[in-house]
Amino acid sequence: MQAAEVGPVEAGDMALVRRALARDPDAFRAIIKTHNQRLYRIARGVVRNDAEAEDVLQETYMRAFSSLGAFRGEASLSTWLSRIAINEALGRLRKRKRIVAMPGNPEAQIIRFPLNQNDVNPGDDPERTMAQRQILGLVERATDSLPDVYRTVFVARVIEGLSIEETADLLGVKPETVKTRLHRARALVRKALDDEIGPVLLDAFPFAGRRCERLTQAVMRRLGFEP
Repeated sequence: MQAAEVGPVEAGDMALVRRALARDPDAFRAIIKTHNQRLYRIARGVVRNDAEAEDVLQETYMRAFSSLGAFRGEASLSTWLSRIAINEALGRLRKRKRIVAMPGNPEAQIIRFPLNQNDVNPGDDPERTMAQRQILGLVERATDSLPDVYRTVFVARVIEGLSIEETADLLGVKPETVKTRLHRARALVRKALDDEIGPVLLDAFPFAGRRCERLTQAVMRRLGFEP
C-alpha cells in the first residue's frame, strides 16, 4: 500500500515540531506567535474574559509542548493546538459554572469585556479609532451574549474563518450540527447588531502587538528559555 502524501503545511508543521523537540527556542517562539491569534479568539469565545483567555493560552501551550512527542501530523498543528485550547477553555467554563452555582459565592460576578488600550496605535486617526472601538465593542458584546453552544461555533466559523468541516472536527460534532448552530447564532447576532458591523468581524477580539509579545514571553519563561 502506498503511503499517503504529506502536504507542505503538514511537512512544515513536522519540521517545526522536530525543532521544538530538540529544544530550539526559535521553534517554540514561532509556534506561539503563529497561533496566538486563532487560539486566543477560540479561548476568548468560550470563556468570555480577556485575562482568563490569556491564561487558557498559556496552559494550552504548556500542555501542548509537554506532549509534542505525541504529535503525528494526522491533523495540522493549528487544529491540534485548537483542540487543546478549546478543551482547556471548556474545562474552565464548566468549573466556573460550578463555582457560580454555589449559594452565597462571593466570587460570582458578571465581568464586562473591556476594549484593550494596548492594541491601539497612537498614530491612528482618533475619530476612526473611536468608531472602530465602538463597532468592535458591539461585535464582542453580541458574541458574548450568545449561548455557549452557539458562541463556540460562531467564533470558530465566522470570526476565525474555519470551514464547516474544520469547525465540526474542532468541536467534535457533525457538520450538519455546525450548520444548524451557526444559522441560529447568526440570527441572534443580526438581531443584536442589525447590519452595522459588516466585514469588521474578522478584526474582532484582537490578540497582537504588545499582548501577543507578552504572552509569548510568559510561555518562553515557563519553558526556561528566558529569565
